[in-house]
Amino acid sequence: MKRAIDILFVHPNASEKIYQGLASKNSAIEPPIWAAMLAKSVLWKNHSAEILDAEVEGLSYSEAAKIISEYNARIVCFVVYGQQPSASSQNMEGATKTAEIVKNISPNQFILFVGGHVAALPSETLFRHDCIDAVCQNEGVYTILDLLKVKDLTRLSDVNGLTWRQDNYVLTNESSPVVPKKDLERDLPGMAWHLLPSLKKYRTAGWHSWSNDSEKQPFAALYTSLGCPYKCSFCMINIINRTDNSNNVSSEDSNLFRWWSPEFIIRQFDYIAKMGVKNVKIADELFVLNPNHFMKICDMIIERGYDFNIWAYSRVDTCKPKYLEKLQKAGVKWLGLGIENPNNTLRQEIHKGGFQDVKVLDLIKMVRDAGINVGGNYIFGLPYDTHETMQATLDFALENPTEMANFYSAMAYPGSPLFKQARLFNTPLPQTYAGYSQHSYETFNLSNDNLTSAEILSFRDKAWDTYHSHDKYLNLMKDKFGQKAVDELDSTKKVKLKRKLLGD
Repeated sequence: MKRAIDILFVHPNASEKIYQGLASKNSAIEPPIWAAMLAKSVLWKNHSAEILDAEVEGLSYSEAAKIISEYNARIVCFVVYGQQPSASSQNMEGATKTAEIVKNISPNQFILFVGGHVAALPSETLFRHDCIDAVCQNEGVYTILDLLKVKDLTRLSDVNGLTWRQDNYVLTNESSPVVPKKDLERDLPGMAWHLLPSLKKYRTAGWHSWSNDSEKQPFAALYTSLGCPYKCSFCMINIINRTDNSNNVSSEDSNLFRWWSPEFIIRQFDYIAKMGVKNVKIADELFVLNPNHFMKICDMIIERGYDFNIWAYSRVDTCKPKYLEKLQKAGVKWLGLGIENPNNTLRQEIHKGGFQDVKVLDLIKMVRDAGINVGGNYIFGLPYDTHETMQATLDFALENPTEMANFYSAMAYPGSPLFKQARLFNTPLPQTYAGYSQHSYETFNLSNDNLTSAEILSFRDKAWDTYHSHDKYLNLMKDKFGQKAVDELDSTKKVKLKRKLLGD
């Protein structure tokens, strides 16, 4: 039995279920940012904490549960996020299976869940899983700190932001605030890097490594900001900012954007540079948004002379020419752009009030001319999509290849406006957590008025193969990154995803 601690934060593992054959060598294994931030938060308040990253350690459900039970932790907190914010629902697969085994081994162990999925569906999660004692209604920072002060974990009515189980009842307490911008550095003071395994164990995505001679490890990821000011229909990331316990709340009701000061953030970069890390993911939903923030961070990285291989995200309408030279000098070698759909009419529908008319091709050229590689993100099967508009999206991607392209099927993630709409109109939704994964056997993406889920998924899978076998793309890739990267892509293409929805 390990020494007694106040709380153990667990990052679950269900990689084989979620990614199928891509899990062994091809999918990224990212440091669990939220687990490390929550651990640092409680350490800062003089509580004791540890982190178990079951994914990077390659632990099965039973192996992880055995280790968790051997910790003498008063609270076990499953932190259910993932390599992108929308991954919370799919990662509930490993979290719930592991928690069930922990409860069988140690029936009195108090188990808490925090993450996007449980923030969207707090009561429903507890009704569905007897192994979970309580969930956080939002990001959970203040809820967890208040919970740690409680002496009797059967009496929790005064812990704001908690939905919990008492006997056969599920109770919802008053909501709690999220950490305001002015208190981020005090209450979310970075990541507890020292509680994570060596960063040499983590690996970035294959395409990100192409600009680092295909070296995937070591790898670090961090936030410089939290949330997003926009209200896109397919997105659920802002649900963890929730402070309203009303039913039918979605992420568009809590679109909040906060950021740490550049002076604070540079200390995180100082640490990962000291650890010898080149591959860095800035996990912000939108890094290129507030120039008073991201440009100052770039200045400080440039002043220090760090040689990073950075991947970050931007909307197509926030990426301005005047920013690009400095981003490139700071080591930003990849910008992920949310193209989603090149049809402006459809884009206006999915981006609601945040839509701006942008010439996407001009932007791609501008980014590339600045020496930054483009990651184009496309979505098939959004509302109003048809076979013709999906083909038009694919034709656009083939004619205008970017150094990397993600092809997604539209998914109604819990917490998103699309999920709220799907429930309102009784649109079929995934029956399993793995069904929310883009790469799992059980993938069950959203249908629309024109297309079935199977039609959209079939188109998406064929589009991925078509794009990554297209001469125009392969020539671009080989010219930029050489044969080593082409070989890396070939190994990924050999992994064929099986789909229950398509009859496999």
